[in-house]
Amino acid sequence: MPKFDWEARSKAGSTQKGVMEAGNAAQVESQLKRYGFSGITVKEQGKGLSMQLKFPGSGAKKIETKDLVVFTRQFATMIDSGLPLVQCLDILSGQQENKTFKEILVKVKESVESGSTFADALAKHPKAFDQLYVNLVAAGEVGGILDTILARLAAYIEKAMKLKKQVKGAMVYPITIMSIAVVVVGVILVFVIPTFAKMFADFGGELPMPTKIVIAMSNFLTKYLVVIIAILFGIKWAIGKYYQTPGGRKKIDRFALQAPIAGPLIRKVSVAKFTRTLGTMISSGVPIMDGLEIVAKTAGNKIVEEAIYKVRQSISEGKTIAEPLAESGVFPPMVVQMISVGEATGAMDAMLNKIADFYDDEVDDAVGAMTSMMEPLLMVFLGTTVGGLVVAMYLPIFKLAGAVGGG
Repeated sequence: MPKFDWEARSKAGSTQKGVMEAGNAAQVESQLKRYGFSGITVKEQGKGLSMQLKFPGSGAKKIETKDLVVFTRQFATMIDSGLPLVQCLDILSGQQENKTFKEILVKVKESVESGSTFADALAKHPKAFDQLYVNLVAAGEVGGILDTILARLAAYIEKAMKLKKQVKGAMVYPITIMSIAVVVVGVILVFVIPTFAKMFADFGGELPMPTKIVIAMSNFLTKYLVVIIAILFGIKWAIGKYYQTPGGRKKIDRFALQAPIAGPLIRKVSVAKFTRTLGTMISSGVPIMDGLEIVAKTAGNKIVEEAIYKVRQSISEGKTIAEPLAESGVFPPMVVQMISVGEATGAMDAMLNKIADFYDDEVDDAVGAMTSMMEPLLMVFLGTTVGGLVVAMYLPIFKLAGAVGGG
């Protein structure tokens, strides 16, 4: 069935664009008119020659965060324009290019048509819509402010995506440099050093100690390369299995928070994520106990998770939020004091969002500082390692040249 690009004006006067599958342009125009659109322009997409190669396991495409943000923003605009929920889902599923996400939206629409609430329909697809998303939508449906909630959700997801990109960006550079260093050193030791070692053996004579050490390293790596790779994979597997245990995860997560360079960054990311998520949920009308439950499950760090559960327990006993946060040692005193003030003044959601904005900037600064600090250290490490190997292998040549010159 052909696809048609369409552009039309909604009841509220805003311009909407999309893609719809239909038998012909007239069917698209007719369907859009039923949805209340006017000023409709329909154009069939090009029928250029295309070739698709399908590989095993390639059918299901991952749902990207970007897909979810675009869907949420468009959905909020359409609901605000007065379009019925089912028609919004129909239009958005029709223009969705991600086939996996499209199938989910079609199933959500069918569930809503059969009598389910929008939140219950979303809850059937946890891979696309997490607990936070479902609970906020449920609060929006109950309060009659679904368009507002969806707009907040889109803003929250965008900021969370930006925060994730910042952290990933901070890790890509050092990992890339270290990977290059390992590959370069490995190639030198496995392929280059043996050639020099054979040449030095033909010359005879006593080799300098640095050269002996490098040749010994080369011989060991060449002989046991497969064993070393197997051991490294074994260590990685063992750490992964240990992390899956409650005690192991707690120890590793605590170490991550206390690590010299990455620790402060991880702590700031945790604070930003906690305050942003809880602030969004409270401002959207989600009960604080439910909000803390969801925030704890999505914390990503066992120490932070336990601290949030202690906060939840404290509130259930009629106590304050600030005390267990301070005892956890995860949250800085400034954050605890600001939350305490927000709790006392009844402006918790606004205070949490202010803290989140502040720590988003802090994460940005921390990423820049860490990158600036690690760049020269990594360059020195790479230069020293490779340079040391080169010098060690040229020492015998310098020694031989000196002997020839002296003779």
